[in-house]
Amino acid sequence: MKTNPASMAQAIETPVAVAVKDVKHVYGGVVHALGPINLELHQGEFFTTIGPSGCGKTTLMDIVAGLTVPTDGEVTFEGNPVRGAVPEGVGIVFQDDASFPWLTVWDNIAFGLRRQGVDAAEIKRRVDYAIDFMGLKGFGNARPSQLSGGMRQRVCIARTFVMEPRLILLDEPFGALDQQTRFLMGDELLRLWRETGATVLLITHSLDEAALLSDRIGIMSARPGNFIDIVETNWPSDRDSRLASGEAFGKVTSRLWDSLRGESMKAMGESGK
Repeated sequence: MKTNPASMAQAIETPVAVAVKDVKHVYGGVVHALGPINLELHQGEFFTTIGPSGCGKTTLMDIVAGLTVPTDGEVTFEGNPVRGAVPEGVGIVFQDDASFPWLTVWDNIAFGLRRQGVDAAEIKRRVDYAIDFMGLKGFGNARPSQLSGGMRQRVCIARTFVMEPRLILLDEPFGALDQQTRFLMGDELLRLWRETGATVLLITHSLDEAALLSDRIGIMSARPGNFIDIVETNWPSDRDSRLASGEAFGKVTSRLWDSLRGESMKAMGESGK
């Protein structure tokens, strides 16, 4: 797709939420997994990273989250260095079901707020709102084992939502779900993004998911991972899964695959050696 000059100007004027500067990561001093990577995420944008297996997507997210210290380079969140700890204002949702099976839906969502010592009345306000917003009304007293996979992932997202993060990091949050449910969960995620105004960094293997959800999509090379293309979708902020039936959506996914196909073949060749 062609770059929209107006969108570029708006992005330049929007404050930078996350800056990744010359970040590189080598595992065990031997496996060069990532970089050097340079990237800026602007406040309130939805950015998705795709790439072949083993390219360092999750490593990049872990570094941005403060869970992994890079071998070289620096990450800042709102101008402050990120190193070795998750900063205040950052929420993370992983692919695996991270709900606590011994707690009810309501208590699962309230868990982080209670650990922070938030006032009980404020906890009730936020949790009740999140349950309603995420379509979990009537399930507050249910256990995760009584819910579908999609509903359990809604609980995990709601638990992050109530913490009111300014940066949301998502590592394949819908990877275990079927395609139809992924699209519907994508609609919920877009509603959450619009509601919070948070900056979002999503890691996914799904080209359709990346095309639907994102303002920009970063395509990574085979290991060591680096950005070989940044695709700007130019979608409106009030988008939803109905975009998937349009011609423009097909053009975005085609561009993603054109850029990614060769890198995926390289990654398969490396793994077959």
